[in-house]
Amino acid sequence: MSTPQILFVCTTCASVWKDGKRQGISGGEKLLDRLSQEYKNWHLRDRFSIQPIECMSACSHSCAISFAAPGKHTYVFGDLPSQTEMLSEVSAAVLECASLYDAKSDGLLSWSERPEQLKKGVLARIPPLK
Repeated sequence: MSTPQILFVCTTCASVWKDGKRQGISGGEKLLDRLSQEYKNWHLRDRFSIQPIECMSACSHSCAISFAAPGKHTYVFGDLPSQTEMLSEVSAAVLECASLYDAKSDGLLSWSERPEQLKKGVLARIPPLK
């Protein structure tokens, strides 16, 4: 059986706030929606799950996503564009990078092989628990 892997997507990223309340649809929710649409036809959907997360505490680097799996490094990426016209390109890059992550037994993603959208946005690489 394959190792379960998770693509976390922050749903509060790129939110508009008024009087302490979130207004409208956040950039993270828009990204999650686009990823969920593309996920339906993705060849690795049986090896990854997409999990929305209320906040990844990367507010100054929104939008944020993360790849995690038992025995693999966890990556947190930020600074992903959330503008509607960029969502197709961003979601394709995220799923491409997830494919690379899947192919690595330790989850290590070299800078040179990552899609352009995910080369500069690494916020953390956390070693696997032993």
